[in-house]
Amino acid sequence: MSNKKSQYQIEFGERLKKLRRQKNLSQQEVADKLGMHFTNVSRYERGLAGPSSETLKKLAEILSVSSGYLVEGALEDGVQAHFEDRELLLQFQQVQELPEEDKTTVKKLLSAFLFQSKVQSLSGGYSISKEKGPG
Repeated sequence: MSNKKSQYQIEFGERLKKLRRQKNLSQQEVADKLGMHFTNVSRYERGLAGPSSETLKKLAEILSVSSGYLVEGALEDGVQAHFEDRELLLQFQQVQELPEEDKTTVKKLLSAFLFQSKVQSLSGGYSISKEKGPG
């Protein structure tokens, strides 16, 4: 195998470094979470090496992104980099695996909930469902 940097490794390394810094993590902290020496993380970031599939999966979990985003930098996966609620992120990932009809239902429910939330915030938290009639 050649020691020459591949474009994949360079781009992967840049994404890794950016995400690590966004999370305010040092190379040592990431390495500790991975159970390896910090020089391995440094090599990944400099495009000198690529992680194993198991390490890639762990990196994605540590950085709260999909492994697809780390590898390919896909735009839709990039949104995941800003999720702070790990449980919510995992739920959205599970929804992606559902049949189209079920995904459509989830989207409608989410839209309805967000709409109601927006209406409540505009009305000072007063909701139609919370109204009390004369009595």
